[in-house]
Amino acid sequence: MLDALLREGAARHQRGDLSGAADCYRRVLAQRPKDGNALNLLGVAARQQGDLANALRLSARAVALNPQSPVFLANRGAALAEAGSLAEAAAVLRQVLALRPDDAVSLRNLGQLLSSQGKAAEAIAPLRRAVELSPGQPEPLLALAHAARESGDREAAITAGRAALAAAEARGAGALADQARFLLAAQGEDTAPDRAPADYVRALFDQYAPRFDQDLTGKLGYRTPALLAEMIEAAGVAPEKSLQVLDLGCGTGLSGLALAPFAARMEGVDLSSRMLAEAARRGCYAALHEADLLAFLPAHEGRFGLVAAADVLNYLGDLAPALAGIRKALTPGGIAAFSIETMEGEEAYRLGEGMRFRHRPAHVLALAETAGLRLLSRRAVTLRQERGEPVLGELMLFLS
Repeated sequence: MLDALLREGAARHQRGDLSGAADCYRRVLAQRPKDGNALNLLGVAARQQGDLANALRLSARAVALNPQSPVFLANRGAALAEAGSLAEAAAVLRQVLALRPDDAVSLRNLGQLLSSQGKAAEAIAPLRRAVELSPGQPEPLLALAHAARESGDREAAITAGRAALAAAEARGAGALADQARFLLAAQGEDTAPDRAPADYVRALFDQYAPRFDQDLTGKLGYRTPALLAEMIEAAGVAPEKSLQVLDLGCGTGLSGLALAPFAARMEGVDLSSRMLAEAARRGCYAALHEADLLAFLPAHEGRFGLVAAADVLNYLGDLAPALAGIRKALTPGGIAAFSIETMEGEEAYRLGEGMRFRHRPAHVLALAETAGLRLLSRRAVTLRQERGEPVLGELMLFLS
């Protein structure tokens, strides 16, 4: 009876019915609390539903019951990685591979994890092996292309990116094909799109969420939200909690903390559910929306006295729709505050090797004027450090 219930849960899980699967696993555990398979699968379901605390607890219990199970260890490693415990996750994934050297998924996960730790060169070997073990699969090829790019091997990144694109197209995996084209465009091998693929941005920040604050403020010297808040106050906006504020690309809420003194009510928008979960813990947002900013803005006409976008517009190439949307969402006399990464030259924008767009400030000013925004102030700044080099940008403030 319980084994049949466990099989039913696994079948539901495979169909994507996570709630139904989890209910089956819980019913098994109610009668057989030390069923390692039920604990493991319930932990996987919890991770897929974004409940990392439960995923970690359940995966730990499963591994404690069978410390030599590659399956239990692999899922434990995945949960640790998503929770931001990268060193511990890498150690667990190495345990998996010691037991099962040809586990392609764990090889890929280890490679992606090493890249996240800044060890992209070390990630190449497990990712190449994952590619060998998964012929025609676009995911390991795409992970290999990213690791090669991050390690500075442009030719290897292009080769793997092309192979990932071909594999994705052959399998009808449109989202992965878009991501491969975007990577190739960043290497100058394809035409840059108007924006970064939404699935790429979502996956990037879902993965980054647990360690985002520590990396950005601790390692990279990130101060954009605080600098924007200083500019807003210098423009004559008193921090009297009087405005309806919209934080575009709110991430974990770093901007929300900086903008809170101006907000009678603040809302945040982001593509990443895991970033939004972190932002919710700040306690400064009245509402959080998992949405694309280009879809969200036109649906909220004349609603906000302040719209801010800190390090968000660098994932868009053509800024005309975003600036028009910001203008539409502002009340008369409302303020737009945002940052851009800057570049020289005659192009309006360019996709950099770091897979973010850089913009020519004069072009952005012209687009803002066309959208009906009047410049209040601008400031050249170093946005953060990247690979030991400053990322140059501008902060801009406009009046609607």
